Amino acid sequence: MVEQLSWKVGGQQGEGIESTGEIFSMALNRLGYYLYGYRHFSSRIKGGHTNNKIRVSTKQVRAVSDDLDILVAFDQETIDVNYHELHENGIIIADAKFKPVKPEDTSASLYIIPFTELATELGTSLMKNMVAVGASCAVLNLDPEVFKDVVEEIFGRKGETVVEKNMEAIKQGFSTMKEQLGDHVGVWQLEQADGKKRMFMIGNDAIALGALAAGVRLMPAYPITPASEIMEYLIKKLPSVGGTVIQTEDEIAAATMAIGANYGGIRSFTASAGPGLSLMMEAIGLSGMTEQPLVVVDTQRGGPSTGLPTKQEQSDLMAMIYGTHGDIPKIVLAPSTVQEAFYDTTEAFNLAEEHQCPVIILSDLQLSLGKQTVEPLDYSKVEIRRGKLVKDASELPELEPKKYFKRYEVTEDGASPRVIPGMKNGIHHVTGVEHDETGKPSEAASNRKAQMDKRFRKIEKIKFNHPIHVNAPNEEADLLLIGFNSTRGVIEEAMERLEADGIKVNHAHVRLLHPFPAEELRPLVESAKKIAVIEHNSTGQLANIIKMNVGHANKMTSLTKYDGTPYLPHEIHSQCKELF
Repeated sequence: MVEQLSWKVGGQQGEGIESTGEIFSMALNRLGYYLYGYRHFSSRIKGGHTNNKIRVSTKQVRAVSDDLDILVAFDQETIDVNYHELHENGIIIADAKFKPVKPEDTSASLYIIPFTELATELGTSLMKNMVAVGASCAVLNLDPEVFKDVVEEIFGRKGETVVEKNMEAIKQGFSTMKEQLGDHVGVWQLEQADGKKRMFMIGNDAIALGALAAGVRLMPAYPITPASEIMEYLIKKLPSVGGTVIQTEDEIAAATMAIGANYGGIRSFTASAGPGLSLMMEAIGLSGMTEQPLVVVDTQRGGPSTGLPTKQEQSDLMAMIYGTHGDIPKIVLAPSTVQEAFYDTTEAFNLAEEHQCPVIILSDLQLSLGKQTVEPLDYSKVEIRRGKLVKDASELPELEPKKYFKRYEVTEDGASPRVIPGMKNGIHHVTGVEHDETGKPSEAASNRKAQMDKRFRKIEKIKFNHPIHVNAPNEEADLLLIGFNSTRGVIEEAMERLEADGIKVNHAHVRLLHPFPAEELRPLVESAKKIAVIEHNSTGQLANIIKMNVGHANKMTSLTKYDGTPYLPHEIHSQCKELF
């Protein structure tokens, strides 16, 4: 028996590859296993190679595995592209339809199963993915009945006959594969899981659920990979609480509509990826100048321009901090797990209203679309804080004739009272040009300085729990590993291997990117002999931010990967060993 294994299914987009992985992983999740899944797919609706790699373990995993145990192939390209990941005892399960050929330079075993033929005999070739699931079942020595609940959940609305046929396809795949395996049935049998119920979700779903829990009632947005699932989730959920999603004509409209909704007192946000955020920059600046709350989700992908729409990258960091023209206060959060994506999203709306400024939730494709096991969420941790929003007109002083409410009153903490439009004694101007305390345009030098200073006082003392996730078992480390977003899991695995090599390693994962938590990071940086900053971009953007805010550039090395694929544990392990 094994504690964990890695399973991958591949073929052409539109062949049911995603549903194959979904059914396989859902059933194992319900048995109590921990899972981590990552999809490789082309930027097209149909066609082009796609695969779904799923890691199954009896312990928490948050990274793509180095190698591969089982490869399920629906075409020869899947074998040719992925076989190099298989270790010497790996297994290829391939559809007989395409007459599979095993490359000469692999010792993995090839098993040819008639996926398509068996499915066609049962009524439709579309069920070939279920035959493949059944074949995988035999390798793991899993009872096909463990898939019954999942099949009923997915196909139940189509009737009992469809459910029965899909279950029969799984059983046919199981028995056919079992015959070929002979005495090797269960060669990759997993140790028994704990049976506990956990969620299994992608980061985008966690962000959307976090927005819902935070009280969002409007999401204007324009669909774009890899952010669209946030829209899709809320399209289904928001109407049940009186909210809605509006698909706007572009990202500019989405951002400005969200600002307008927040101005009206409704919690609203939008989500996009790099190209969309480029279009939103002027609106983000408007949020900063008018001091209207605005939450924006940026799911990073390969850039620039259209770039690599469906591939991993972390190259928007500088743009999210410095992309707007002029100086405005801004908060940039970077969750590193699906759980954090939920909790950080709920907190983003509180920060946006308390500090009356734009808050950007920075994700990346691997976190946004990678599916992982999530411990039950604690909704008691969710709180709603609306800052200085005046909820009752009786709290406002009577205005003298021709006088206006001081919406931009200069205050000690920089945050001014905020009112809902139409509230008695709350009349004021709102404009994107510099203005005085009532919002009227003003170019006076003294007013300009007073308003600029006031705006930036708002973010001098950000209260954000755990701005850095710290794993520091060593008082003085030989090496400090630093990252952000989805690299947390792979860094943690590399850290374990480096420790086994006798290297003292600490790990800091930055969750508040701006304002940068320099004081929290500085002790770890100063106590480390060497520092490796790990990120998915070509210019070492996080490393440069750390150098600007903390210093110690002389002992800092940038480890960067920007080919569109996620870091693997062995890559970080080997690159870090080269530093010694």
